[in-house]
Order: sequence, then structure tokens, then C-alpha cells
Amino acid sequence: MPVSLPSATADADPVALAAQYLRAVRTDTGGATVDARERLSALDPTTLTRRLSDDARRIAFWLNVYNAFVQDCLSDDPESFDRTRFFRRAKVPVAGQLLSLNDIEHGILRRSMLSWGLGYLPRPFPNAFERAARVDERDFRIHFALNCGAASCPPVAVYDPETLDADLDWITEDYLDSEVVYDRSAGTVTVPRLFLWYRGDFGGGRGIRRILRQYGQIPDGAAPKLRYRGYDWSLSLGNYAEENSEAEDDRSA
Repeated sequence: MPVSLPSATADADPVALAAQYLRAVRTDTGGATVDARERLSALDPTTLTRRLSDDARRIAFWLNVYNAFVQDCLSDDPESFDRTRFFRRAKVPVAGQLLSLNDIEHGILRRSMLSWGLGYLPRPFPNAFERAARVDERDFRIHFALNCGAASCPPVAVYDPETLDADLDWITEDYLDSEVVYDRSAGTVTVPRLFLWYRGDFGGGRGIRRILRQYGQIPDGAAPKLRYRGYDWSLSLGNYAEENSEAEDDRSA
């Protein structure tokens, strides 16, 4: 049943609501968490797509919704976590829709790509909501900003469209710094398994090496053989990055 809320909810700023939801989950304020989740559910779908007017707003909104829901749901029911069904269940309430985490990640943030297929195969027959909500251009950095609850996932941050580009660069660099191992003598570089699962999103092998150079993981001109880390799927909640203002202070120090 739809939740009965003040009419102003339908016109609320969705980006602010999603950030409010994630911050409430992080600070474990139950009443605020429920309120934010219900207000997200009650958003008008047409207003939502209108207010998410560019990719910066779309990405910030959907990253915050995804990460908040994972932490919220698994804190209440950790037994529901598994590698398949948890992500396929349509249980994320946004703008009168019930979405799965796969819908958000692969339908909206990856612009209608299959979860399998190494980042090369599109999702067939995306529905009208997905087509209206999805990003215009894929951004590989979202893979280093989504946290599915597993130990190998990147930390959770709150994203703001005004600082999104810098924040995605920061979270990407931070994750790669912790996960990538370059062995010059062996001519290899060990990278997160995300690079294998979504190879096409990164531009294939050449694109992966370009990204590694861009973020200072391998030297210019190096073309090492790619090796992929295993992925630790054990449940690990509460892995939060510093708030963006704190991180900015660290970056400028």
C-alpha cells in the first residue's frame, strides 16, 4: 500500500532525500531512516526524472539509494544476504516503484547493461521507468562507489552532485590504492575482480591499463599482464568512508 505522506513529499528534492536516507542509516537513527525511506517511496515518478536532470544528479541519487538500502536491509536481516537472490529481489521502494538492486546498478547506473556479459551485453527490453531514469553515459567509477555488503566492496560515501566528479575520483583512487599490486619484475599487475566482471565498462584491457596509469597504479608506458584478485563475499557492514568535508580536508592537507 502506498504510504500516506504530506503532498510536499512528491515535490521534494530527491537528491537531498537520498542523502538524508544514507546519513540516517549510517547514524542508526531508526525513525529518520523510516521517514526518509517512506518519502523516497512517495516521490512522484515524473517529478523524479525531471529533478534528476543530468547525470551528476542521477548518479549521486542512485548511489546513495543503493548504498543506503544495502546497509539498511542487511542490518535488519543479515541472513538475506547471498550472491544472487538478494540483488534480484524487487524490494527497493522509489517513486512508487519496487526496484531490485540489479535494476539500480545495471539498469540505471550502467545504462541498461546485463549483470553478466563482462560489460559488453545490453539488458533486453528495459521498461519505461528504467529508460527514463538511467544515465546518459556510463561512468566506470561507479563500480568503486557501490557497496553491496561484501568485504571486498569499496567503502560507502555520501555523494553530492556538486562535488561528484572529485568525489568519484577520490573514492576510485583510494580503492585502487588498497587493492592494486604492481610487480614490475614479473610484469604483472593484480587488480580488483570488478575489472574482470565489467571489463567492457572499463574499455577492455587497454582501458583498464589506461585507468591504472591515470590513478598512479602503474607507470606511464607500462603494459603489465592483468591478474585478478579473488572477491571476498563475506558480509561486512558499516564500512563507511569519511564524510566528504572531512575527506576534502585530508586531500588538501
